[in-house]
Amino acid sequence: MNRRLTTAVTCAAACALSGGLPAGGHGSTDPPLSTAPGGIWKAVVPAPGSMHGEFANHDPFGLAAGVAIPADCSINWVDPDAKLLYCFASATSLVMFLDGPQAYLERARTQWLRLSR
Repeated sequence: MNRRLTTAVTCAAACALSGGLPAGGHGSTDPPLSTAPGGIWKAVVPAPGSMHGEFANHDPFGLAAGVAIPADCSINWVDPDAKLLYCFASATSLVMFLDGPQAYLERARTQWLRLSR
């Protein structure tokens, strides 16, 4: 047997012998991953109220587009110049934001003033 196949067979056997099934598997009391709070991509979510980002924890990329999207701060960015924390609703939002953070922040500030009235 090649090394990869041997490793796969060993892992499968160990899992079967130990009864170790993934979350939501047969016999598990864990909720299925697809219905777990926050989904599988939110492995670490800060306790509510423990992090305080700019714009009252709203996603600055969403604000720049004129939409107030609340975020839990599990995905965040600290402006290296101003040392301010910004919270994002998704990793995609953060990645897009990082293409031009200062331009998005300027638009987000303008929209935040309009939306928070």
